[in-house]
Parts: sequence; structure tokens; C-alpha cells
Amino acid sequence: MELELKQELANAAWITASSDNGGNCLEVAFLSGGRVGIRDTERPDLEPWVVRGPVWDTFSEGIKRGVFDPSA
Repeated sequence: MELELKQELANAAWITASSDNGGNCLEVAFLSGGRVGIRDTERPDLEPWVVRGPVWDTFSEGIKRGVFDPSA
């Protein structure tokens, strides 16, 4: 991972998805160039995934439509 991106991730404003489970959450950070960082709240020490903005948009729309619902 490039040094500039590593620095941006280290200083990013991570947004945590709330959970009633007391864990099992994801965090996202909106980065320069429309990229989005994604990480597990229980393992913030691991390198996050970084996706392009259009990939994030498609993924989040799929969540809203229930595409990833295992019971569907």
C-alpha cells in the first residue's frame, strides 16, 4: 500500500455502524479520490480494504435492496 494512502488511513475519520451485539461492526472512512476504506472494528490493526467510490455505491445499494440477505 502506498505511503500516502497509509497516512490518510491512519488519520481518517472512521464511521462505525452501530450494533446491538456489542461488536461485529464495520467502519468506513471516506477518502480522497472518492475511495472508501472498510475495516472490522474488532481488528483495526489489520490493513483495511480500500475500494473505489463506484464500487462502494454499488455495494451499499445492494445492501439496501437486500441482495446480501442470506434468507432471501
